Amino acid sequence: MVREIREDELDQLLELYLYLHEDGIPEKNDHLANTWKQITEDPNHHIIVDEIDGKIVSSCVCVIIPNLTRGIRPYAFVENVVTHADYRKRGYAGECLAYAKKIATENNCYKMMLLTGSKNPATLNFYAGAGYNSTDKTAFVQWL
Repeated sequence: MVREIREDELDQLLELYLYLHEDGIPEKNDHLANTWKQITEDPNHHIIVDEIDGKIVSSCVCVIIPNLTRGIRPYAFVENVVTHADYRKRGYAGECLAYAKKIATENNCYKMMLLTGSKNPATLNFYAGAGYNSTDKTAFVQWL
């Protein structure tokens, strides 16, 4: 079942992020609690999950960003696309991305953007199959 995350599911999400690029789960402290509160209270920040038998197995983030161009239409940024290793290649991440597209469409976004650090052709083909292309824009990242 694809849906938005519930406030009480932070621990499951952080465990899933171990399959993304995290080395460990962050320490439970005020900074984590305040960040989680900020995310869950932001109506433009959507954490989408796919739940199978009560377990979150896939997720992505979709942030709606207000914009003054393109007819004052917002755009969406998709990040942190991840699926638990035991559940890959079953369509769960695709379901999360489709849900993100639904959110973006409902918010009148004129585009969605997604960055990946992967060079794996299968991953790139997955994103292309989900409707993203790598030819319209050039992405630059500056790590801070």
